[in-house]
Order: sequence, then C-alpha cells, then structure tokens
Amino acid sequence: MTLDTQTAPAPQVTDHGPQYKWIALSNTTLGVLIATINSSIVLIALPDIFRGIHLNPLLPQNTGYLLWMMMGFLMVTAVLVVSFGRLGDMFGRARMYNMGFAIFTVSSVFLAITWFDGAEAAVWLIFWRIVQGVGGAFLMANSSAILTDAFPANQRGLALGINGVAAIAGSFLGLLVGGVLAPIHWHLVFLVSVPFGIVGTVWAYLKLRDTGIRKRAKMDWWGNVTFAVGLVAVLVGITYGIQPYGSHSMGWSSPMVLSCLIGGLLVLGLFAAIEVRVPSPLFNLSLFANRSFTFGNIASLMSSIGRGGLQFILIIWLQGIWLPQHGYNFEQTPLWSAIYMIPMTIGFLLTAPVSGALSDRMGTKWFTTIGMVITACTFAALIAMPVNFSYPIFAVVLLLNGIGMGLFSSPNRAEVMNSLPVDARGSGSGMMSTFQNSAMVLSIGVFFSLMITGLTTHLPSTMNAGLIANGVPADQAAQVAQLPAVAVLFAAFLGYNPVQELLGSHLHTLPQANQDTLTGLDFFPHLISDPFADGLSTTFTFAIVCCVIGAAASLFTGTRDQLVETIEVTRGTAGNGND
Repeated sequence: MTLDTQTAPAPQVTDHGPQYKWIALSNTTLGVLIATINSSIVLIALPDIFRGIHLNPLLPQNTGYLLWMMMGFLMVTAVLVVSFGRLGDMFGRARMYNMGFAIFTVSSVFLAITWFDGAEAAVWLIFWRIVQGVGGAFLMANSSAILTDAFPANQRGLALGINGVAAIAGSFLGLLVGGVLAPIHWHLVFLVSVPFGIVGTVWAYLKLRDTGIRKRAKMDWWGNVTFAVGLVAVLVGITYGIQPYGSHSMGWSSPMVLSCLIGGLLVLGLFAAIEVRVPSPLFNLSLFANRSFTFGNIASLMSSIGRGGLQFILIIWLQGIWLPQHGYNFEQTPLWSAIYMIPMTIGFLLTAPVSGALSDRMGTKWFTTIGMVITACTFAALIAMPVNFSYPIFAVVLLLNGIGMGLFSSPNRAEVMNSLPVDARGSGSGMMSTFQNSAMVLSIGVFFSLMITGLTTHLPSTMNAGLIANGVPADQAAQVAQLPAVAVLFAAFLGYNPVQELLGSHLHTLPQANQDTLTGLDFFPHLISDPFADGLSTTFTFAIVCCVIGAAASLFTGTRDQLVETIEVTRGTAGNGND
C-alpha cells in the first residue's frame, strides 16, 4: 500500500554562500547536543525526580515507570529516525529538522511544568519524554544529511566529526548536567533545555535552507507500519526482559517477552520482504550493495552494542561500590559518579574532531580499526582491575576508552555518509541512526542481563551470610537474599542505600549497632564486590567481542572507489522515479 506524496523537483544544489556550511554545522551541532544530553540527563537525576513526584521506583508496581523513564526516549528515537530521514529526502531535510527542533522545545516546556505527584506525574513525564524523543529523532535523522549536503567531500569528515562529538559527548554531559541540577530542583533537569531549544528553533527557521536533492517518491506506508511495530515489539521485549518474572531473576522466559521478541522479529522479516518489492522503500536495501555502507554500519552497530551499556555498569560500579568505600554517602554518589567519569568525555572530545579532519586526507579505515582495538583493550583493562581500584589508573583507562571511541566515531560516520548517493542521504543517515539507537537499547538489555546472571550465581549466599552475621533473623535474611538481583542493581543505580531499601521495616527491629553496620558505607560494597566482579567480567568480555568484530568490519570499508559505488547505487534506484 502506497500513497502518493510527491514533491516538486528541487535544484541539484543551491548555493547559500561560503558561510552557510558553518551556520549549518553550528545549528545542527547544537540540536544534536541538546538531543543527546536529554537522552541521558535523567539517568543521574532519577532519584531526585522520583523523590520530587513522591513515588518509590523500587516498588514492584512502579518498576515499569522507572524503565520507561530510562528507555522511552532511546526507544522512540530508534524507531523513528529512519522514517524521519526518509521524510527529509522527500520534503526537505532542513524543513524536517526545523520541525524537530520545535517539537523538542515544546515537549521540554511541558516536562518542566509538571505540577502533580505520584503515578499520574510519572505517566505525564514518560509521555512528554516520548514526544521529546520524536523531536530528537527529527534532529538526529537529518543533521548528518544537512552537513553532507552543505560541506564538500574534503571537509565532511571534520564537519561530521564535530557533529559526532556533540552526539556522543552529549550523552556523557547529560550525566553531569543531571547530577548538578537535580539536587537543586528536579524541574531544572528539563527546564535547562528550554532556552537552548527556543534559540535553536528560531535560528534554524531563519537560517537553515535545503541545499540537496529532494526525491519524487511515494510514502511506503506498509514499510513504515511493519518497521515501527516490529522494532517497538523487540525493544519492549528487551526492556521487560531485564525485569523479574515469577520466581525467575529476569523475564526472558515470560510469555509476554517471548511474544514481543519472536513476534517483533517476524514482523521485521515481513518488513524486509516488503522493502524489496515496493518502488520507494523506507529502507533502501540496494544501499547495502555498497561495501563501505554495509561494513561501516556493521562496525557502528557493534560499537554501539559494545559501549551502549557501559554508562550503566560504570554508574553502578561507582555508586554502589567504589564511592561509598571512599567516604561518599549514597545520596551523594549520583553526582560524583558523573564527575568521576569525565575522563571518558575528555578523551572523546580530544580525538573525535581531529580524527574526522585527518580522515578527510588519510582515509578512514585505520582510524576506525585502531579506535575499536583501543576500546577493546580498555574493556580488558577494566576486567583486570580490582573492584576497589586506584582512581588514577581507572581515569587513564576511561580516557583511553574515550580516545578509542573518538578515533572510531567521526571517521566511521564520514565513511558511511560519503558512500551515499546525494538523494539518499536522509534515509541513509536515518538507517545508521536506527542501527545505533537500537543497538544502545539492546546493549543495555544485554549488559544488565549478563550482570544479573553473574550476580545471581553468588550474591544470594553472600548476602544471606552477611545479613545473618549482623543480627538479621535467618528467615528474614533468606527472604532478602532471594530478592531479584535487579532490585540490588536498581537501588545502587538510583543512589539509594541498598540494604536499607531491601530490609525496609525489618531494619528497625535490630539493635542500633547492627543497623549502623548494615547501612554504613562499608557493608554493602564489601558484600557485593566479589559477585559484581563476576558479572563485570562477563559483560566486558561480551563488549570486547563486539569491539573486535567492529574492528574487523572496519577493515573492509573504503576498499573500493566511492564514486563508482555511488554511481552504481544511484543507477540502481533511477528506475524508481528517484531523480
């Protein structure tokens, strides 16, 4: 089923003067920066947000609110970026980008003015976070295409590198901004985006213009519907898979989760069958005939899977174990965990623009390959590190991790975007963003699942023995020890005192000395250190495998003449009316 939504032919290129490319770069960098800051800003701010709306996210009936607050933004951007990139190809990339800025700004206003409490406030916040994700998807889907149109080929690596810095650095800066603002007042976490959104929206409408080709095309409705339904089902299944189910520590055996995963994959299979038959597909599968596009996306996908859950694991490591052992109260740990992860951001900021600029002259392959190898080595170093590490060594490893990601990110994006024909840059950019954002959600699910599996092996017996040794009756200790490991992880992740949350009212029946020991800064970190090390080894080994695959895929990029490939792909789509 298709519906004609034809656009008038546009000129091949419109010249808006030598300064236009820098206007495009500065505006799209601002847009991507605030979008990615908001993708992670709530992670550190969640304790203050839930305290502000008077809702305990650790209660079983409220866990869904917690998960959707964390994952909703990522999920909606993963689903929509490719469709919005396609709309940019059809109706104008600047026009779709401008619309995204406006939607993002309006939703930020509604998030900031939340005035009620409880479950109603949680639903309100989740809804407007999803709308904010819609705006973010418009921004992410079209920013790379706008830059690729505006910059000549010999400067695209630099431009996409700077834009890529904003994209990934924003996810780290969001942690820091959320950690600083949330303790002052949780509304500031959302209010901070409003002035930047207003300025960016007005600036985009006044200055951005479409400089590339627009397609004569039909809207692929069946493709859009099957893609959205299939991907949403898979991502929902992953999200609920890390929740407990019955007597199981995770929900992977839940009929609902299995139905989402299996049904979603079947619908995505139907989507692929549709895409090879319709004249103007949402996913232009012929683009995968281009080796650089294919292997560049494989490398990007594996990079995103390998590092997507890293923030969560590092936050739990710092907040639940390392910071309390070094004198920080649990309530202080969200902010300080963001501060202690700054070296990763510095490493990325140092190398991403430089590698992008150098790859314009030297090619991309060795930057991306070496970047993935360095990142894999840093995961190996984190495995070898004791749980109660020396911070200078930890900081150096995080710095190198950021350097590795910076070396990879900008040249990889430039390689993929340069491989695209001019009239497919919006949809191609959207496809790449879809792979990256979907991989981030998948990575979080995989990292949490591997970590929970590692904890479940030893944590119950360790916790049971530790609680009994400090005066907790055996039946109560056994009951607490059998609680799902995800409850322990979420408590540590949210900056709560885990033992105090797990024991609840039982804590007050114990002598004061035992209460002080159990809720002190040493008991829980020492209790969880060995089981956490097991989970850490499993998760980071998985990350190493992903990075090695990404490095191998990077070796296959840039091995054929890009111009020849672009002409071949363009010819392959010429019969579809995509002039």
